[in-house]
Amino acid sequence: MTKRTLVLGAAISGRAAVRLARRLGHEVTVYDRDPAALSGFDAEIASASGEWDRALLDSHDLVVTSPGIPQHVDAIVDSRSAGIDFISELEFAYRHLDAPCVAVTGTNGKTTVTAATADMLAASGIDAVAAGNIGVALSDVADSGHDLVVVEASSFQLQFVDSFHPKAAAILNIAPDHLDWHGSYAAYAAAKRRIGERQTAADIIVYDRDDAGAIAAVSGLPAVAIPVSGTMRPQGGNGPVGDKLHIGPVTLERPQLDAAFTMDLTAAATLAQHMGASASAMDEVVAGFVPETHRRTVVGERDGIVWVNDSKATNPHAALAAARAYPSVVLIAGGRNKGLDLSPLVGVESVRAVIALGEASAELAVATQPGRFHQAESLADAVAIAGDLAVAGDTVLLAPGCASFDMFEDYRERGRVFSDLVARRMDN
Repeated sequence: MTKRTLVLGAAISGRAAVRLARRLGHEVTVYDRDPAALSGFDAEIASASGEWDRALLDSHDLVVTSPGIPQHVDAIVDSRSAGIDFISELEFAYRHLDAPCVAVTGTNGKTTVTAATADMLAASGIDAVAAGNIGVALSDVADSGHDLVVVEASSFQLQFVDSFHPKAAAILNIAPDHLDWHGSYAAYAAAKRRIGERQTAADIIVYDRDDAGAIAAVSGLPAVAIPVSGTMRPQGGNGPVGDKLHIGPVTLERPQLDAAFTMDLTAAATLAQHMGASASAMDEVVAGFVPETHRRTVVGERDGIVWVNDSKATNPHAALAAARAYPSVVLIAGGRNKGLDLSPLVGVESVRAVIALGEASAELAVATQPGRFHQAESLADAVAIAGDLAVAGDTVLLAPGCASFDMFEDYRERGRVFSDLVARRMDN
């Protein structure tokens, strides 16, 4: 009997799920509230848009949801209560994966660790590919014949899995984020923890021993828990000692990076080593590591003032880590808050001025000490204000602590605009 599959959402993950379902011979319907999102599908794929109609469920026996759809909307609530198989795109792809997988989750650092792990494995001669939340949906590599898949897994994707079982997993850190989607920190943390719930004692789960949320999340999981750190080598785990990075019995050259990136590379090497990466491959990737664009990237330097783009710091936890990495900071923050407390960010000792923009400006104004707050009408205005305030020894840091969607398409566009504005300032 032909499987009848309903895919919720027609963005990257949803379209990948449609492609996989078609390759499997399913009859497919895709639903998206926005009619424009449904353009480009083949004629044999049924579609529905506009207001959700529960009757769509009557003709399907599997529902696959995209990660961007909040769990409280009618389409999700109705699908979960309909008595039919309801799973995330990540789970759907995993059920048809023809290779073992490694999986990485956390509030921050997922992309860095996922990419570095895949690079270490590839440099070892293993046909490994990075997929998931990193940009290539897991459904697009589910049946592609790779030796190994390294999956970046968001809390949205992990929320609705029931058989997902990585041989090696990492929970890098957990701090309040996406509470508007999950409803509470406890629910968000529980979704992250699902990455390791189906592991066994033959597997490993890596965690940052300096992060309370990660420590709590791995407690009681069945896999062997391996602590890692960016500042020292924890007992029974991996990390730096002096100018060396210790990964089990292997010693690598310690990267000239801050503690957060050092921890990321330690976690990646720990995962990769468990899956067969060589010491030379790990050393090669660590030595050649360059932080991705929009993650603490220096975009300008003049008159003793350094300009840093950390647009990817879309929650307070990431922005806090960035602000603490520099001795004197003029902070550009704000955007669309995700139901999180921004006050710890503006209270960092190194932050001597806060320039706020976007929807969160009022919250930042209330939280910032008098005399330190400055309002910007645009990112261009924020850069101009920062230029007037900054003195030699300062770092002008774009670390918004918020999503970008009130003013930009995504954090990448926000980072590009900031970098361009700074470049023009350097040219004048």
